[in-house]
Amino acid sequence: QVQLAESGGGLVQAGASLRLSCVASGLTFSRTVMAWFRQAPGKEREFVAAISRFGSSTLYTDSVKGRGTISRDNAKNTVYLQMNSLKPEDTAVYYCAARVGSVSTEISDYDYWGQGTQVTVSS
Repeated sequence: QVQLAESGGGLVQAGASLRLSCVASGLTFSRTVMAWFRQAPGKEREFVAAISRFGSSTLYTDSVKGRGTISRDNAKNTVYLQMNSLKPEDTAVYYCAARVGSVSTEISDYDYWGQGTQVTVSS
C-alpha cells in the first residue's frame, strides 16, 4: 500500500520561508518521479514543482521559479519543497504526488497522492 505523508505546513507571514516534506512508503522511491501540487480555496489544483528519479531534472511553475526548490533524498524516501519569500497567493493545501515515468506537470499523470498540508501566508 502506497502512502505519501506531507508535513511542514503552517501559518507564516509574507516574506517567510517554509520547507515541506513528503515521506513515501510502499513503493520503490528511486523509481518514482515526485511532484508538488497545490490547491487554493475555490481554485483548481495546480502544478508547483517536480523532480526526476535521481534529482537531475526539475520543473517549476512560473510563479514559484526563483522562490522554490524541490529536492529529494532517496535514502530517506523523502521529497522536499523549500519555499522562500512566501506571498499570500501561495496560500493553499500542498499535495505530494508520485508517478512511475517521466517528469510531468499534469495532475492526471500522477498515480499516488498524499493528504496534503496547509500553508497559509498572511499579509
